[in-house]
Amino acid sequence: MNQSAEKTVFAPWHDPDETPLIAFSNVTKRFGDFTAIDSISLDIYRREFFALLGPSGCGKTTLMRMLGGFETPTSGTITIDGQDMAGVPPNKRAVNMMFQSYALFPHLSVWDNIAFGLRRDRLPKEQVAARVEEMIKLVRLDKFARRKPHQISGGQRQRVALARSLAKAPKLLLLDEPLGALDKKLRQDTQFELMDIQEKTGTTFVIVTHDQEEAMTVASRIAVMDDGRLIQVDTPDRIYETPNSVYVADFIGDVNLIEGNASPRGDGKTLLHWAEGQPPLVAECPHAPETQARCTFAIRPEKVSISKDRPSDRTNVIQGRIEDIAYLGSLSVYSVLLANGTRVKAQTANNRRLSRRELTWEDDVWLSWTETAGIVLDK
Repeated sequence: MNQSAEKTVFAPWHDPDETPLIAFSNVTKRFGDFTAIDSISLDIYRREFFALLGPSGCGKTTLMRMLGGFETPTSGTITIDGQDMAGVPPNKRAVNMMFQSYALFPHLSVWDNIAFGLRRDRLPKEQVAARVEEMIKLVRLDKFARRKPHQISGGQRQRVALARSLAKAPKLLLLDEPLGALDKKLRQDTQFELMDIQEKTGTTFVIVTHDQEEAMTVASRIAVMDDGRLIQVDTPDRIYETPNSVYVADFIGDVNLIEGNASPRGDGKTLLHWAEGQPPLVAECPHAPETQARCTFAIRPEKVSISKDRPSDRTNVIQGRIEDIAYLGSLSVYSVLLANGTRVKAQTANNRRLSRRELTWEDDVWLSWTETAGIVLDK
């Protein structure tokens, strides 16, 4: 066996022979005159950890509830494993849902909470016991099996709810803001636990969240939503590096946005004329305009270099004055005011014990970046 062989990349959405586990086809959901979901078509594949991401009211929870059978589409079809879900009630679907509140039974032990659904299905005692033990080991709660929910922490209760949801081996697990009740540190730790459990069980997970960092951490792909529509569906790295719109660039992570008039340079790069008396910015543009057009240049703060001396090896160089500094421990963020009133953030890693003391408030500085560091967006 070739030890240097690359690990197979998980990307069934690129395989034309792969059949999706879930298929939304022109699905619309209206509540009276309000359109919550507007003609969405979307495929989700087996073993995916798929995130529905967007602000409150964007339709992500409605989309999940239709998948679980708690809402019925006004029009369009939803299929799970090739079966049309029209008229199929929630309890007849190979789907389980984990709610933000966890909905554990306070009078039952951890063990009995996990066993509850299996007992309702009248499985043999031995089978129930074996499955519960398997789930308890999976979520590492062996020492807490006989405790009641009020006797364990919030993170442990979250794992009990997850174990109970997975006990019946659903093809699909829906998670509605599952980590919302946890503090930041515990939420970060639990994200990695969720990923590990999802990979071990091979269950398809669909998570609803408004937390961009959470979606970027756990998901194989993310659907960014707004006003009941899918704005972009892609892998986290592509959503971050090559957003298809200003909305996605601004919604995911921190970004600098500079408006201007874009025109082609002639070599695949685009020029953005953004301020009178300033040289144009040079960047890539996925939909390069053939003539001059109003566009927005987007660049992440970590891709902007900041220095006291003007760099000589970069095309994109602009001058400004440090207006504010945020020290965040592992990194520092500088807010720089340009001559035309535009503010640009630059981020530096604090890889030495002392922060970069040569840069401070009111300093005149140069900002620079490469021609491929940013992107020009036409919408």
